[in-house]
Amino acid sequence: MFENFSAEQARYFVEKSDDGICVISTSGELLMANPVAEKILGISAEDHLKIWKSIPYVEDNDDLIQMFIDTVTSKLQSHEAIVDYVNYEGERHNLHIRLTYYKEELAAYLLVITDLTKLIRTEAAFARYTSPDIADYVLTTSEGQKRGGVSQEVTVLLSDLRGFTAISASLPPQDLIDLLNHYFEQMVAIIERYGGTVIEFLGDGIFVLFGAPKDLPDHASRAVRCAIEMQNCMQEVNAWNQEHGYPKLEMGIGINSGTVVVGNIGSEKKMKYGCVGAAVNLTGRLEGLTVGGQTLVSENTKNLIPENFEYVSEDSFFPKGGTKAVSYYEVTGIGDDLFIDREEEEIIWKSTSEVSCPLFLLEGKTVIEQEHSCRIIKRSEDGRYALIRAELELPERSNIMLKENGDRKYAKVLKKEDDGFIICFTYGN
Repeated sequence: MFENFSAEQARYFVEKSDDGICVISTSGELLMANPVAEKILGISAEDHLKIWKSIPYVEDNDDLIQMFIDTVTSKLQSHEAIVDYVNYEGERHNLHIRLTYYKEELAAYLLVITDLTKLIRTEAAFARYTSPDIADYVLTTSEGQKRGGVSQEVTVLLSDLRGFTAISASLPPQDLIDLLNHYFEQMVAIIERYGGTVIEFLGDGIFVLFGAPKDLPDHASRAVRCAIEMQNCMQEVNAWNQEHGYPKLEMGIGINSGTVVVGNIGSEKKMKYGCVGAAVNLTGRLEGLTVGGQTLVSENTKNLIPENFEYVSEDSFFPKGGTKAVSYYEVTGIGDDLFIDREEEEIIWKSTSEVSCPLFLLEGKTVIEQEHSCRIIKRSEDGRYALIRAELELPERSNIMLKENGDRKYAKVLKKEDDGFIICFTYGN
């Protein structure tokens, strides 16, 4: 079929190719280079130099130079690699190099150069705006760019900073960004180490999947181990915050396992990799029940963990629309080697005068306008806890806001005592 294919036609295709194409003699001399190759490497075939003498002798080009020398001197039949290349203008490129030996009438090497610089930079940028696992799924799988999803058993982890809405109102925008970026950097490093996939950042929260898009048979154990390390890392985060004059942060984490639908959600013009299902909603409820430093794990997740599972409390709640209570546990350790690094808290009360202040209930993160009367009976020495009496019944784990001397103080109701309710301040204590 190529009998009528002329040399002129062959040269036309070579010169119009998007790849750089060169012909190199068996001694390494550059015999021919198309315009793309000359532009990429900054060379000219008219110079008749050895190929490794045609490119800049800088440290970053060592791998490329050595590849040319090894191929020619060892008479290799083929050689292929991705290498860095710095041209004479100092511009860095990522090149895919293919050298193939042809022993016909004129023995020579065919060199094909593909400039991957833009592609690699695009992939790197894409991976920064989404999880590397999602980037790999989108770019390398047949399903990666199609709408639709599949049912899959996963473990969902949701984390959130306690009282961060109020913290954000007290910091300049740039300080807030710096604080969040440092926090996310520390947390994401741990998440990736355990194979979790960050689906998205939800303000100050992190939505993580274990088991999709990358299959992880031990997704439940990985999620709990990850959460414990995240909680332990908060000591380092807060040491950095203190050094830079930022407030202390406290994080709550909810973990639940179940079958969800994962895949690409959206329109043909705009999609994102997402996860939906009752298991996700339940995880959100668990996270909402936490106070700072707590990690609450559902019974679904606990039952999937073969290792030793340490916890300090067990409780249950009725999910919205549910027909039975869901049990959950405050985890403190997993296996024989990983535990939440904190001392058991004991509330030490101090004598203070009683203070009257208005109380407001919260629905999600929204303050309900209706005002209720409240009295602060006593406070803990560290200011973290208080005993209050209110005119209405306060459900355990509910969120409230107190106004004291004009300051807003957010808290979570921990439990009911005979003489009132013990609350834990999440911000403004």
